[in-house]
Amino acid sequence: MDYKKYIAQRIKIEGVAEEEIYTNIVSPPNSEMGDYALPCFRFAKVLKKSPASIAEELKSSYVTDGVVTEVGAVNGYLNFKINKSGLSDEVLNKILTLKDKYGSSETGKGKTVCIDYSSVNIAKPFHIGHLSTTVLGGALYKIYGFLGYNVVGINHLGDYGTQFGKLICAYKHWGNAEEVEKGGIHAINDLYVRFNNEADDTMESEAREYFRLIESGDEEANGIFEWFKSLTLKYVQGIYEKLGIKFDSYAGERFYTDKMQCVIDELREKDLLKESDGAQIVDLEKYGMPPCLILRSDGASLYATRDLAAAYYRKKTYDFHKCLYVVAYQQNLHFQQIFKVLELMGNDWAKDLVHVAYGMVSLEDGAMSTRKGKVVWLEDVINKCIEKAYKIIEEKNPGLDDKENIAEKVGVGAVIFGALYNNKIKDIVFSYDKVLSFEGETSVYVQYTCARANSVLNKSGEEIRVPSGYEPNTAEAEVVKQLADFPQTLNESAEKYEPSYIARYAVELAQRYNKFYIENKILTAEGDSKYFRLALTKAVLQTLKNALSLLGIGVPEKM
Repeated sequence: MDYKKYIAQRIKIEGVAEEEIYTNIVSPPNSEMGDYALPCFRFAKVLKKSPASIAEELKSSYVTDGVVTEVGAVNGYLNFKINKSGLSDEVLNKILTLKDKYGSSETGKGKTVCIDYSSVNIAKPFHIGHLSTTVLGGALYKIYGFLGYNVVGINHLGDYGTQFGKLICAYKHWGNAEEVEKGGIHAINDLYVRFNNEADDTMESEAREYFRLIESGDEEANGIFEWFKSLTLKYVQGIYEKLGIKFDSYAGERFYTDKMQCVIDELREKDLLKESDGAQIVDLEKYGMPPCLILRSDGASLYATRDLAAAYYRKKTYDFHKCLYVVAYQQNLHFQQIFKVLELMGNDWAKDLVHVAYGMVSLEDGAMSTRKGKVVWLEDVINKCIEKAYKIIEEKNPGLDDKENIAEKVGVGAVIFGALYNNKIKDIVFSYDKVLSFEGETSVYVQYTCARANSVLNKSGEEIRVPSGYEPNTAEAEVVKQLADFPQTLNESAEKYEPSYIARYAVELAQRYNKFYIENKILTAEGDSKYFRLALTKAVLQTLKNALSLLGIGVPEKM
């Protein structure tokens, strides 16, 4: 049962929709006040009354029952207490029955969500700056799928631009096929860096010519480019596998080169295309934005041209309910312009395009530059986390079997969780020590809680069942209430495009379980108490696994 919905359906406020009441119901910081609360401050303007008087009136009109046992009004808050025995029976039985499906739904049945994320650049390194878009998009892909949506993961490859002319020129001057094949992306990146450090005007001219040859379909130039592309994708696929990332389409910028002209023609037909200093633009001044550049003065297309073509293609191909662009916040203006141009072209589906902006990630020693070769490779960050995790596990539990696999789950999980725990728009300074801590708000803490719960269940040897009518104590009830909130947390995470809600939920559930674990005997408890606590432990383990799985994080059985 969705208890917030149950409560919201039974509250009538003139001029306020049930959905608004529902979204405003919260969990009080102190459980003694109630299990749920409705702040009445937002309704004061509509009803022209004080929040305190609104709360008192709603309290007097609310009829308690076998679900909501008590209603109170305190300082403008309407507080509700739930039948804890009934809640425990329902929630624990549901989790133990649904198992890895707990929290899933058919909310998105018949709807398609396209997610454009990761968007690696061909022949350029996959560095720590790609971490957020990759794991944020990957988590949203899993979350929407869990909620019943048809999800299309799109890797909009950066496979178009003058840099490829530079790479071919560098390869022609300094490259060796055997060395590039062996060195892969690293060898290609070295050539790119060398070009930017050493190229003279003659080589710059050659580079422009090689790019022209790519565009004109030259067999040799395109052959070298496709080779670079295959080496890049082979390399990044290994990282995607470690991070649990999946794509359904690798249609990049180049894919849309023959799909732009019809968009340009439509802009011209609708009198939206204007000339400015020889370039073709869409004037957006009246909307508080600079002009959207569609064609340069030399007739060359730009990111905007290709993104407009991509939006049309995705709508036609997938008929999406939403199309998400998981791209850093520095591109806010770009997407505002793209969405506005599509709206001006008369596309009502422009409202379904969403820029999921995120902050930047850097290590504690600062930023990086691909062009100058100062770059922190994402694979190095992952591998270093795995190595550090192995050393920590070796110190804490030297006799543990299969330490390598456990260290990989812990290390990879730490990288993902470190990028997803905070609100997505915040910049992140990545710290190995912080993300690998067994204490605090980390995936390691959550994974360790899972290992603890698993150990309790393995030692018990009891059949897991929920004793009917059991009245939980305060610590037990706090865990149950957190378990009950999991489905709603998933819905809110999808609505706000915030996997951080799930990450924070997992930490709080782990904290509540560990508090219960310290305060209560489990294996030596007797009667219904023992059965209830074992069922509670099983439910916590399952829910934490479900939560971490949606973030792309595995759970070791032992740690």
